Amino acid sequence: MKIAIPNKGRLQQPTLQFLQSVGIKSLASDDRALIVPTSWEGVQLVMIRTEDIPNIVESGAAELGITGHDYVIESNADVEELIKLDFGKSKIVLAIPQNWSINSVEELKGKEIRIATKYYNIAREYVTKKELNAKIVKISGAAEVMPSLGASDAIIDVMSTGTTLKLHGLKPIDNVMESYAVVIGNRNWIKSDEADKINLLLTMMKGALAAKGKKMIFMNVPDSKLDEVINSLPAMLAPAITRLSRSDVWEVITVADEDILPEIIAKVKAAGARDIVVVDIEKVVK
Repeated sequence: MKIAIPNKGRLQQPTLQFLQSVGIKSLASDDRALIVPTSWEGVQLVMIRTEDIPNIVESGAAELGITGHDYVIESNADVEELIKLDFGKSKIVLAIPQNWSINSVEELKGKEIRIATKYYNIAREYVTKKELNAKIVKISGAAEVMPSLGASDAIIDVMSTGTTLKLHGLKPIDNVMESYAVVIGNRNWIKSDEADKINLLLTMMKGALAAKGKKMIFMNVPDSKLDEVINSLPAMLAPAITRLSRSDVWEVITVADEDILPEIIAKVKAAGARDIVVVDIEKVVK
């Protein structure tokens, strides 16, 4: 089974880190390798350009891929977005020179403009929707320099923080779409010979995502304090409790978001819990 992932760019390292959290580690010793074995038997990583991944998955050359939602839309590839991931968040924006006295896309209506972009299909749909009189200049390199070179008046491009746009004298005036990393699959994956392995992998991916930012908490609670401690705890369903060998002490186990952990520990300690242990969670499989 092959998983197509970015060979470079802003999604590559987060993708490799995510796969490692799932349990899939690259075993390549050469950074130039295009097909890489992994710690999962029979699973290989295919290192290709991020924008090519939707078409590679559509063709069946890879069963799964991790790429940007923007590239899925731009490619028009017949693939299925199976999992929305928690990294790669960005915006596709329409940006114009900062010295223009224009602050909204509505002010561009009726004007003839040239828009440079690598997102030709997305830009074409956007221009039609906004009723702009725009010529789309398709490029493959950096869009930010096009207005200063005189190759375009504006750009449609990805923006994470906006710093790069400012450095090139540009300002965003409209959001074209939101983007984020996604796991995609061929629409016929469920019928493939690898369906069971793919389904297991998707389950593990969802489990790794569900575990992010969560901690498991163990504590010992005297019988007389049990109700008070349980009432102060959050839980995915309900805290698990087990009577210890000493009949007057219970072990209580729960899962909580990491950002409220200090509050929880303070509450249960005040309620009578002791021997509190907090551990990381690798996966939560539902």
